[in-house]
Amino acid sequence: MPAPRFWTRYTISVPPETSKNHGPSFEERWRRRFEKFAEKSDDDAGIGGWSSTGLQVRLRTFARLWSGQPSGGLWLDAGCGAGTYCRFLRERGAPVVGIDYSLPSLLKAARRDQFGIPWVNADVTRLPVKPGSFDGVLCLGVMQALADSRPAVSELCGAVRPGGYIFVDALNALCIPHVWERAWRRLRKVPMHVRYEKPHRLSQLMRENGMTDIRCHWVPIMPGRLQRLQGLVETPFSQWILRWVPLAGRCLSHAFWVTARRA
Repeated sequence: MPAPRFWTRYTISVPPETSKNHGPSFEERWRRRFEKFAEKSDDDAGIGGWSSTGLQVRLRTFARLWSGQPSGGLWLDAGCGAGTYCRFLRERGAPVVGIDYSLPSLLKAARRDQFGIPWVNADVTRLPVKPGSFDGVLCLGVMQALADSRPAVSELCGAVRPGGYIFVDALNALCIPHVWERAWRRLRKVPMHVRYEKPHRLSQLMRENGMTDIRCHWVPIMPGRLQRLQGLVETPFSQWILRWVPLAGRCLSHAFWVTARRA
C-alpha cells in the first residue's frame, strides 16, 4: 500500500535522553510518566495525566476557539494521548492524524476509535511528516513536558500549510500560584515536575517560525477542591476581565493557549 501523502516515514524511534549526571532527563522522565498513566488508567483524562475537570475545560476551550473552522481540511493532533481531540474533530467531519510518543496511549486511543483515524508513534520534536502537509495542527498538554518549546514549535509550525492554523497550550509561568511554587521549589532545591511557559515567549516562537494572526487566550482552571467554581470563571464576563483588565489573565490563569495562522 502506498504511503499517505503527508508522511516522510511511518514511525520514529527516539532513544532515551540522559542528563549530565547520566540519569534520565526531564523529558525522558515525562515520557515514562505518560506511559505509566496510560498503563494504569482507562479514562481519557487519566491516560493523559489530567484531572477530569482539566480535560473538560481544555476540550471546551478548543471547541470555542475551533468553532467556525472549515471542517474539510486535514488536521494533526501532536501529543494526542487517548485521542479525545481527534474524535472531536472526526465527529465534525474533519480528517485528523493522531501522533504520540507513548505507545500505550496510542493503543488505548485506537481501541476508542470508530472512525479509522491514523495513529502514529512519534515525537513532537521530530515529526515524521512533510512540511506544509496540514490545514490545522493542535498540540495540547505537551509543552509542560518538554525542556524547551523551541524544537516542538518549529516542527509544528513547519507542518502547517499556508493559510493553516495552529493551536498550542502551555502552563502559565506568570500565574501567581505557579510563581509561588517555583520559588518554593528553588528555596528547597526541589526539581520542577513541570515546565511553565511565558505567553510572550511562545508567541515570539510562533512569529519566528512564520506565523501570523498570533493571539493569546487565557484559560483559568480551578484546583480540585474548588471545581464547583469552574463554571464561574468561564462565563463571558470572567473572560472579558481576563482579557481586558491589566494583568488579570497573566496573574490568574492556570494555562493559556496561543493560536496562529500561517501567512
